[in-house]
Amino acid sequence: MQVGTQYRPLPKFTPAIGLQNAHLQTILAKYLAPRHAIQSTVEMLQLPDGDEIQLNWSLNTADLSKPLVVLLHGLEGNANSHYIRGMFHRLQAEGFAVVLMHFRGCNGVANKLPRAYHSGDTADFSYVLQQCRSRFANRCLLAIGFSLGGNVLVKYCGETAAQNLLSGAVAICAPLALAPSSDRINQGFSKVYQRYLLGRLKGTMQRKLAAHAGFPLNLRSADIDNIRSIRQFDDMLTAPLHGFRDAEHYYHSCSGLNFLAAVQCPLLLIHALDDPFLAPAVIPQQVPPHVQLHLSQYGGHVGFLSGTPWRPTYWLDDVVPAWLHTLPFPQESLSC
Repeated sequence: MQVGTQYRPLPKFTPAIGLQNAHLQTILAKYLAPRHAIQSTVEMLQLPDGDEIQLNWSLNTADLSKPLVVLLHGLEGNANSHYIRGMFHRLQAEGFAVVLMHFRGCNGVANKLPRAYHSGDTADFSYVLQQCRSRFANRCLLAIGFSLGGNVLVKYCGETAAQNLLSGAVAICAPLALAPSSDRINQGFSKVYQRYLLGRLKGTMQRKLAAHAGFPLNLRSADIDNIRSIRQFDDMLTAPLHGFRDAEHYYHSCSGLNFLAAVQCPLLLIHALDDPFLAPAVIPQQVPPHVQLHLSQYGGHVGFLSGTPWRPTYWLDDVVPAWLHTLPFPQESLSC
């Protein structure tokens, strides 16, 4: 299903033989997706508040004729995430330069401040884009966000409206309605994913608690251990650490759907109707003129495994770079 098709429609996703099930798509994508090592140079970017984040730059960045694509990973993702490795590799092969932005503390090293990152944390992304614009004054800037990174991207595009530094963006499986999605992942088999993500989140917070004698929240290690849901984690940690009253205030303030109407750059939203992480509420009922919505019956959460289980292909790696190539700006020009 295509909605908002002033841009070229995407080809239909066909699941790999025997892999129509949403959970198989979600889980096996990690193991069956092509494994590409990221060839990059690493930069530790100093942030205005004294913290730092890791950027991974593709080796072809010096070629100023190539549009630069910024990648944003999902919750607790990093350069080793299968979807990042695949997209990073494919974008370079398709003639793009690439930079992966790690959210704070996601590069395997604890960030310097007690605060972390969250689904609406657009300040660091905005700063990275400003750095890109400063270093490459006339270069086309594009962005692709996966899951949490997709929500950050949509929120940024809405917040900046006509001042957006991007010439195009793609948000994949983004939790654009945070409250319903936090409830969805706490139901049925999806609790398996919640348990995995919570384990990583709690481990990160335990390390922060140990590293910061003046940790701003009155919490003990046992309090973090006893958290049983994403919503509870957001209520006890994410919200108060980042200036929100509680989880509900955080969810309402940061859900990408609330910013979609203001988007003025080409934006592609890709969702699977069987996504086990996200509630149906993430799918917008209306999209503004610059937004194209692609709904797939299958795909799971950032799965989209096609072909066969013994020779799988990653549909996203095919269609997303192809869509970027169709955007209405000169592909061989420094003027965007």
